Amino acid sequence: MPGDRPPGEAAGMTINTGSTAIEVERLSKRYGRKIAVDDVSFTVAEGEIFGLLGRNGAGKSTTVDCIVGLRTPDQGRIRIAGLDPRTDRRELRQLLGVQLQESQLQDKLTVAEAMRLYASFYRRPADIDRLLAMLDLTDKRDTRYRKLSGGQKQRLSIALALIGQPRVAVLDELTTGLDPVARRDAWRLLDDIRNSGVTILLITHFMTEAERLCDRVAIMRDGRIAALGTPAALGTPTLEDTFVALTDRVPADLTLTDETPTNETLTDRRPR
Repeated sequence: MPGDRPPGEAAGMTINTGSTAIEVERLSKRYGRKIAVDDVSFTVAEGEIFGLLGRNGAGKSTTVDCIVGLRTPDQGRIRIAGLDPRTDRRELRQLLGVQLQESQLQDKLTVAEAMRLYASFYRRPADIDRLLAMLDLTDKRDTRYRKLSGGQKQRLSIALALIGQPRVAVLDELTTGLDPVARRDAWRLLDDIRNSGVTILLITHFMTEAERLCDRVAIMRDGRIAALGTPAALGTPTLEDTFVALTDRVPADLTLTDETPTNETLTDRRPR
């Protein structure tokens, strides 16, 4: 069950901290005069679930869009499994699975048709029947998309993100709109996915989800990373308390890392 292991702890999966799956270095992106992402840097180890948290407008979606190659950053360096999303796009498609927040399919498309369509994009796709069974969608294979429940649509979006057998999966607001039971089912699926060796970048608004699933999290505010560390290290007394403090009351130029003593006043850690 989802609550059977400590929050943020890999369920039987050893993180390869010596190998990096995602590298983001000094990423910046602006739209006209608005700075959406401002000098953001972080790394994600192979086998890790890394959470990207922040309020609406904090810069999460723009950061993700740059990471997966949907937007071109104004400056900075991004690597996914050593590949540049801008110059190695074709090869990266074979290694990266993406489920975006606004993912939609044609209403008349069946589950099996969607799976076959997406499988055709990859050189070595996963076995469709096995993937549908893993996501509890076997009995829905001939069901049209419009007939699926919210939880079933989310599970299908995960299946489509995994059909290419990716090394890295980016999952954006995966459980938004799901009821508590469907959300916990999705958590269990993420455990299974990570245990199969897939590195996950998870974008979420739910602090309990981040505490339950993520090995480390980054909290964004005003296009910057305001905090970076394990949920346990940042959560004083809970991750939600830290999130509210950093995104609602603390000035944007204050940052917190897991090396910062959480019982002391936060200080500006940017170089002066």
